[in-house]
Parts: sequence; C-alpha cells; structure tokens
Amino acid sequence: MPKLKTNRSAAKRFKKTGSGKIKRSKAGKNHFTGKKASKSIRNLRKGTLISCADSERIGKLLPY
Repeated sequence: MPKLKTNRSAAKRFKKTGSGKIKRSKAGKNHFTGKKASKSIRNLRKGTLISCADSERIGKLLPY
C-alpha cells in the first residue's frame, strides 16, 4: 500500500489534538473588525473543534 499524501491546504488550517479530534480557528477576525464588539473579537481568538459532520471528511485530508 503506498503512502498517503497530506492535503497541504488542510494541514495549514487544521491541527489534530492528542485524542485525535481536529481543531480549527474561528473565521471573521482578519478584517471588518472595527464594527465588531471587543468581546466578540476576543472570543474569535480561541480555537474550537470541527463539527462531527465534517470530521470524517477533514480526517481523510490529514491522514497522519
């Protein structure tokens, strides 16, 4: 069986945790932040886990 290639664009966006779950960063913090409240921008800093529906699809892009 040949080696699987990691999808490089997915590797830059997602990281695997120690337990095997997939972590992502939140969207909407790069620009147009002047109209958002400080509290909402602060909450965008924290990472979160991807949804169960997407985990199998993203997991195939990150085999290792």
